[in-house]
Amino acid sequence: MIGAAAGPADPIAGGPAVRIAVGPTPAPFAVDAVQAGGGVVVGPGEAADGLVWVSNRHLDELRAVIDAQPGLRWVQLPFAGVEDAVGRGLVDDDRVWTCAKGCYAKPVAEHSLMLALAALRLLPERIRARSWGQQAGTSLYGSRVTIVGGGGITEELLRLLAPFEVTATVVRRRAGAPLDGAAEVVGTDRLHDVLPGSRVVFLALSLTPATRGIIGPTELDLIGPDGWLVNVARGAHVQTDALVEALAAGRLGGAALDVTDPEPLPDGHPLWDEPRCIVTPHTADTWEMIVPPLSARITTNVVRFGAGEPLEGVVDHIAGY
Repeated sequence: MIGAAAGPADPIAGGPAVRIAVGPTPAPFAVDAVQAGGGVVVGPGEAADGLVWVSNRHLDELRAVIDAQPGLRWVQLPFAGVEDAVGRGLVDDDRVWTCAKGCYAKPVAEHSLMLALAALRLLPERIRARSWGQQAGTSLYGSRVTIVGGGGITEELLRLLAPFEVTATVVRRRAGAPLDGAAEVVGTDRLHDVLPGSRVVFLALSLTPATRGIIGPTELDLIGPDGWLVNVARGAHVQTDALVEALAAGRLGGAALDVTDPEPLPDGHPLWDEPRCIVTPHTADTWEMIVPPLSARITTNVVRFGAGEPLEGVVDHIAGY
């Protein structure tokens, strides 16, 4: 159900206020964000210029709302990864679609760094230990790292990695322009060239048909027994069976996963018992973390939409992100 109507807001840029629906349920933070941008929140059945969707599920209901609102010119999605919406054919050229890409970069980059440090310093083993144990562990300082993906998470992660004096290589769809903090930016055609010798390989890319299963047996062997894989993107980037086999055989140093395939990772899955695997339950960006930046994105886009300016986080439905 679309959120209940709120009182009128001040016109934007001297013109009539844009009419924004909020769904699938009334979300006070989203209503406040729309009003902060000068928009008017409309109720069920009322014509809307834009739609702010605040659920990462209910995509069938989203389709029904869009079909019932032929005048919609803009839809704001609450998540950064839009593969489900794109895969269902929701994202099209009939209106502008925006998502939260870039909004959650800071907490996700923070989580990525935490996983890497915990892995290299053997924290899971130390936390479970009940005796002194042997000295072991690796420093991140001066290491080679590879980051697969070139968006906001990567940009923030490069800033966090700078004090560790790493040599960072970024792999993205196209080599393109340099990134601050990266020693090299290469295209995905060079992935196999840069994986060997990487102490940590971070996955921070969008899930598209081209990137699904991008890390398989060959890539895991190239990372090798001295390297760790850190995945904060999507579980389907990694071929799970190949990962289980590589860890069991000692061909991979370890894996730190905030996302898995399948997800949630079922009880009894081999990865739970793998000592060289850290699993966090998709908590790099919890709801408590994302509401403030998502609210800011909504407010900014309502202002821009009302003023006829380009929106932030526009989805390219051809590229899939």
